[in-house]
Amino acid sequence: MITVIVVIALVLAVVALGTTFARNQANAKQNRLEDAKAEARRWVERLGGQVMNLVGTDEASKQALADASERYNAAGSQMEQAKTVEQSRLVTKTALEGLYYARAAREAMGLDPGPELPVDPDQQRAGKVNEDRRVTVEGQEYEASPQPGANTPHYYPGGRVAGRPVPQGWYSEPWWKPALIGGAWGLGSALLFSSLFSGMYGIPDAAAWEQGYDAGQQDSMDGGGDGGGDGGDGGGGDMGGDGGDMGGGDYGGGDFGGGDFGGGDFGGGDFGGGFDF
Repeated sequence: MITVIVVIALVLAVVALGTTFARNQANAKQNRLEDAKAEARRWVERLGGQVMNLVGTDEASKQALADASERYNAAGSQMEQAKTVEQSRLVTKTALEGLYYARAAREAMGLDPGPELPVDPDQQRAGKVNEDRRVTVEGQEYEASPQPGANTPHYYPGGRVAGRPVPQGWYSEPWWKPALIGGAWGLGSALLFSSLFSGMYGIPDAAAWEQGYDAGQQDSMDGGGDGGGDGGDGGGGDMGGDGGDMGGGDYGGGDFGGGDFGGGDFGGGDFGGGFDF
């Protein structure tokens, strides 16, 4: 009889421990979700403040603010649907992308750009435009510049689109948008990329770009001597701050596979790899 009582007591203890463990796990998961949602709301609200209070004064700033507003609307929609930590982080990612556009608009208007933003590893790998370029591809003229101008009103914060890097800079045409919307690059894209960025330090060559290699970063660094710039120009190292505001440590990589919110423009397309918080 005593043995039966001992066995029953042990079983009850195991069940109680299991129940407590499961409850603690569920509570921890819920806390992580709430923290991720709170972080997402913070960045969405910050973006909203920029969108609501800024008015563009030229074509470049107006275009950048239009892109920032688009990301703000997308982040708000994503926020309403977010039910997991990964989805909440995608909201943060979209809001941060919008803040890069708002920051670019402020710079175009000659305003203080404000505090630095967290650095996206794919931004750094994609490099940045560090000299003015004007090329003609298939009868159409394209320009790229590190600065906004009448001929280069379209900003891109840098990153990966449809698996391939697009450098940060100002452009005459948003040549990356068809791939962003359709999820695939056209046949003439490699020629355009090669023409615009050939020899520019910190930016991959066309072969690396076509392969979707991690921005061809090592290739571009190895061959950077012809690029006419120093490492600070090409490496994207001054793209943002140290990301200290964001906290956490698992924000990069596969969390943004693009499926959580059904793809579209913000399913991991613009910034691709996620922020390394």
